[in-house]
Amino acid sequence: MRLRAAELEQQLGDPRVTSDIPLLRTLTREFRAAAAALEQLREYERLEKEMQDAEQMSREADDNEMRELADKELADLGVRMEKLATTLEAVLRPRSPDWDKGCIVEIRAAAGGEEAALFAGDLFRMYSHYAENHGLKIEVMDSRPSELKGFKEVVFSVEGDEPYRYFRFESGVHRVQRVPETEASGRIHTSTVTVAVLPEAEEVELSINPDDLRVDVYRAGGHGGQGVNKTESAVRITHIPTGLVAQCQDERSQQRNKAKAMKVLAARLLEARRLKDESKTTAARRKQIGTGDRSEKVRTYNFPQNRLTDHRIGISVHNLDSVIEGDLDSLFAALEKAEAAIE
Repeated sequence: MRLRAAELEQQLGDPRVTSDIPLLRTLTREFRAAAAALEQLREYERLEKEMQDAEQMSREADDNEMRELADKELADLGVRMEKLATTLEAVLRPRSPDWDKGCIVEIRAAAGGEEAALFAGDLFRMYSHYAENHGLKIEVMDSRPSELKGFKEVVFSVEGDEPYRYFRFESGVHRVQRVPETEASGRIHTSTVTVAVLPEAEEVELSINPDDLRVDVYRAGGHGGQGVNKTESAVRITHIPTGLVAQCQDERSQQRNKAKAMKVLAARLLEARRLKDESKTTAARRKQIGTGDRSEKVRTYNFPQNRLTDHRIGISVHNLDSVIEGDLDSLFAALEKAEAAIE
């Protein structure tokens, strides 16, 4: 990794690389990841040296008080090194080129009517909080609000440092068990929401023939007749060969809506191509982490028990209240560790 980082640094100073924007972007991402890993490795080596010094102090201590201080420092250093070793293991695992990409997240209410739409809104807020806590930027591409301020559907993009690396675990069916706001008798209902996460397509990966597209414009309409546009600013784009459709009406500008719809359509086309290669995925990985298909139940959120269960790796945690506020780090770490163990 040290050799590769030095090589990348040299390449990034080459005018031929700096003039090739897609290549420059790829090499910059790789260099940033390598530099971060090497910084953590230097910290690990520093702690190792401190541990050797503390061990020597413990051996050579003349009195019990000095020996106890040295032993306490050894214990603290051991905990810090163990945590850092876990981080280094994650950093040194083989990286998918998709990890650094932005992604498109699609949340849709499924079974459960208005309660499913409310939970779709909860998931959107959960992901928004997670993104905010990690310096990621979310932009809504398209949405269909429900009667009670939930979402029948919401599609958004995530940009920043490694968004797809973690959001990719969210694809599938999310099941919620709780007493709905609309339930007068206090009975617990079960509803479902589907989530799809697609890596954004880069220009070098996907070439779309403009002749294969049909672009329709129409007037955007808000919930209950509110916010209805008097101009035809909403855009729907259909990819004729595949029948895939993307639309956007969140912006007042037709050009902005068209650009957003194209971004979503490109991601869906790239995902369709990826699914054709799904047979390359090992059966063990599908069993452990799942295919990421929207038909697969990935997680249950049980509000009365404050419990979240991830069915892919068989773990349950009893901090649902903090998870729903965006505290997903430990969950993502467990999923990534399970994935690495079988690859």
